Amino acid sequence: MDCDTLVLGAGIVGVCTALHLQAAGQRVVLLDRDEPGRGTSHGNAGLIERSSIIPYAFPRDWSRLLRYGLNRQSAMRFSPIFLPRLAPWLLEYWRQSSPVNLAGASRDMQPLIERCVSEHDALAQAAGMTGLIQAKGWIEFYRDQAQFDIAAADARSHEQYGLRYEILDAVQLRKREPHLSSVVGGIHWLDPKSVSDPGALVRGYADLFVQRGGLSLRGDARSLRQHADAWQADSVEGVVNAQQVVVALGPQSAEVFSGLGYRIPLAIKRGYHMHYASQPGAKLEHSVIDAQAGYVLAPMARGIRLTTGVEFAATDAAPNEIQLRRCEAIARRLYPLGERLDAEPWLGRRPCLPDMRPVIGPARRHKGLWFNFGHAHHGLTLGPVTGRLLAQMMTGAATFTDPAPYSPDRFH
Repeated sequence: MDCDTLVLGAGIVGVCTALHLQAAGQRVVLLDRDEPGRGTSHGNAGLIERSSIIPYAFPRDWSRLLRYGLNRQSAMRFSPIFLPRLAPWLLEYWRQSSPVNLAGASRDMQPLIERCVSEHDALAQAAGMTGLIQAKGWIEFYRDQAQFDIAAADARSHEQYGLRYEILDAVQLRKREPHLSSVVGGIHWLDPKSVSDPGALVRGYADLFVQRGGLSLRGDARSLRQHADAWQADSVEGVVNAQQVVVALGPQSAEVFSGLGYRIPLAIKRGYHMHYASQPGAKLEHSVIDAQAGYVLAPMARGIRLTTGVEFAATDAAPNEIQLRRCEAIARRLYPLGERLDAEPWLGRRPCLPDMRPVIGPARRHKGLWFNFGHAHHGLTLGPVTGRLLAQMMTGAATFTDPAPYSPDRFH
């Protein structure tokens, strides 16, 4: 099986990369050990996050760091035995989160973030998936007046980015979410969109890729090898030969690039989700974020999905329900959640770089090797955007933005 480009990884990033390369006239094979949309892309909070101009930074406030250090918070927990291994990465993440560095990361991410909704709209329309996407925005709510006042001021400072939002007092918020209680106010961000089944959306995009003549195969990306001036990988249907290869494996990307000698500081932020019924008569109209406790409640096809914040633990460590139980206890005081609908919590892994930018571009020591991973909390948001950018780079087309900030070479 010969092709122009082999894309490793059938999550949102890999599928969108394959679609854009295909649209540029390339013969593309998509390879994954599972069917599309079953990994990290399946379990996120379902937000196409147009309003997240400022990346998720490491806390710089010492009182907040002390609270996190006690390891009793709902927004973040860590495995004590794993933390020493992660300490150098966390130190660099902390350094990159200084006000000056964070402002630089925001400027670099803006060209990607501002295209996220339009890129999804185009693909969803072509794939017949528009029914999964709602244009309701999302609501960030607060239980503490002082914190709400700070957040409202921050929102006003984002007007330079052209974002649309409404600041809601308690009465206004209750009109939009009648069953949300014990809140003092919220910010309704109007530009983002929400997805009722992220995994199904990715599979719909993958079906579009196949309908347009692409080939989607099962196989182990770790079988990748260079052969003469080309690349090979094993699939269940035989060897795939390609002139170029894209590593778009999200949290598993290191399993390929590290074996090829690249030292890219990719770390994993683990997270969980669980689906719940609503109690009789209750309904959640929007995706809502408890900004203080660090979790999301999102109305999904399966029920109300509670998605947790960050857990720092070994990638292959057993699931730990502590953080989910903490978030659930808080959420039940604010919204009438019913019974759990899943037998076990879902565990996902977010691929993160300490400078809060993804890796997009060519590998400098191997001809025909390209990277597209490290989207952190915004894989669903940015998959179509970064897929387009990488396809433009690979085909020699004019890029919609300067790709230099995302270069793999920035770590050397």
